[in-house]
Amino acid sequence: MTILRHVIRFIVAAIVLMFVGFLVPGFSITSFWTAILAAIVIALIGWAIEAMFGERVSPFHRGIVGFLVSAVVIYLTQFIVPGFHVTILGALLASLVIGIIDLFIPIKTHMDFRGGDAGNRQNT
Repeated sequence: MTILRHVIRFIVAAIVLMFVGFLVPGFSITSFWTAILAAIVIALIGWAIEAMFGERVSPFHRGIVGFLVSAVVIYLTQFIVPGFHVTILGALLASLVIGIIDLFIPIKTHMDFRGGDAGNRQNT
């Protein structure tokens, strides 16, 4: 993945976080740069959780476990990013709203899956 795709992904994630901050009570972001930093921190924490516990516990995995892990990641981000404040209920609601938005604006595209298992499958 090119650096430009990463930049675009973080900008879209920051815009989503700003929208969620507008929509969800108990969830606030002071500026766009705070949202960019929060998007980066959320991605790093999500990557660390996925590295430690596997893909099924990933905040990017759909389902109740992914929903709860996503809420915890959002809640923990407030302790790292200044200007990002969220309550426990706000984190749960934000996780729900982000999950719904992700249905319409997916973070990963079919291009992201090319280098993974898709290239290793054998046609039988």
